[in-house]
Amino acid sequence: MEMVSKFNWDTFGHFRHFYLRGFSFGDRMIKGPCQVWIFVSFNTLFATGSLIFFLSAMLFGYMYLFPTYSPVINSYGISESIVSNGTCNVLNGSWIQDESYPLYDASRCPFAEHGFNCLANGRKDNGYAKWRWKPKNCDIQRFNARSILEKLRGKRVVFVGDSLSRTQWESLICMLMTGVEDKRDVYEVNGQKITKQIRFLSVRFSSFNLNIDFYRSVFLVQPGPVPRHAPKRVKTTLRLDNMDSISQEWIDSDVLIFNSGHWWTRTKLFEMGWYFQVGNSLKLGMPLTTAFGKALDTWASWVETMVNSNRTSVFFRTFESSHWSGKHRNSCKVPKLPSSRSHGRDRSPISDVIIKVVKKMTVPVTVLHVTPMDAYRSDAHVGTWSDNPSVPDCSHWCLPGVPDTWNEILLLHLLSKNGVPLQ
Repeated sequence: MEMVSKFNWDTFGHFRHFYLRGFSFGDRMIKGPCQVWIFVSFNTLFATGSLIFFLSAMLFGYMYLFPTYSPVINSYGISESIVSNGTCNVLNGSWIQDESYPLYDASRCPFAEHGFNCLANGRKDNGYAKWRWKPKNCDIQRFNARSILEKLRGKRVVFVGDSLSRTQWESLICMLMTGVEDKRDVYEVNGQKITKQIRFLSVRFSSFNLNIDFYRSVFLVQPGPVPRHAPKRVKTTLRLDNMDSISQEWIDSDVLIFNSGHWWTRTKLFEMGWYFQVGNSLKLGMPLTTAFGKALDTWASWVETMVNSNRTSVFFRTFESSHWSGKHRNSCKVPKLPSSRSHGRDRSPISDVIIKVVKKMTVPVTVLHVTPMDAYRSDAHVGTWSDNPSVPDCSHWCLPGVPDTWNEILLLHLLSKNGVPLQ
């Protein structure tokens, strides 16, 4: 208080000198003949201006001594990305805390795998589910399940890929179910339970004539038999120039979302006896990224020739950052908060190949480049809170969680005026 008082009176003391000089100047001027009303007005104007100056000085002095309080918002994010939506790059942003999240309760959604329901599996903190993605120069409209269901009425949405694709499929179903009054109207068409190995699942929202399907195709291209005279270590081949045999079932759709990448590793291919084949030729020494690129070239050609781009909106989601650590990358530690740095996980050779291939395509395909944004979410993995806690998991994500954000961005692209709108 002493500091504030000294500032106020010192300021007023200096100001009072000029204030009195102004009035005395006005008094001298008023003595002139025939212009009394002009100088009185001048005197009044000068006094008013001086008062405003004084109050402004007081205000700036107060702001200097007591700066405005700004709440600190924790955010973790990226500074640039590749995919933009209209005038706003929706993937250029940061994660911010939002107590209105999550968008659903996985325990109330029969299509959320128990293995991904971390809270039901014993995780005590739920902070990982209370982060939303905030683009830098715009915002993602709050998810409205009923409105989205109306937009998707009569459509067929198809997810194709590995278990990360299945997680996004489950997420979207759970998100949309919050807008359905009678939950019995939502069911798997064949009465099947969700399992890791099943190749086809279809959930129908009967009130909206909407089907949301998942096809398990971890490589997108076709496995094949071992050629004659192949080395003994070759147990199976991956035909890089042939699409998966079930690809015909994906064509009749309104939205197609692809992913691939997590199975393109030495441990899941070479160490299991899987090798690459093009035509009749085995490619035993072909690098993984080269093989992935050839497989995606086959996929791109299939999309260009088989998919009706006037009807079907096609998306490809990039590699989802995992957070394994340790010398052999076999340690899984899940913190309570997102990482403050990407630690190099914002880049991926798999994602680079996806982006490169899509750029060369002659039909519109939207890349959902989630690799950078996922890099910060080490807090949101399944960890030991799965249906098999003895095997930690730093690849898959808890539900609700990060896959919900993928779907928010997917829907933003679908429904945007500048994207590929649903008719």
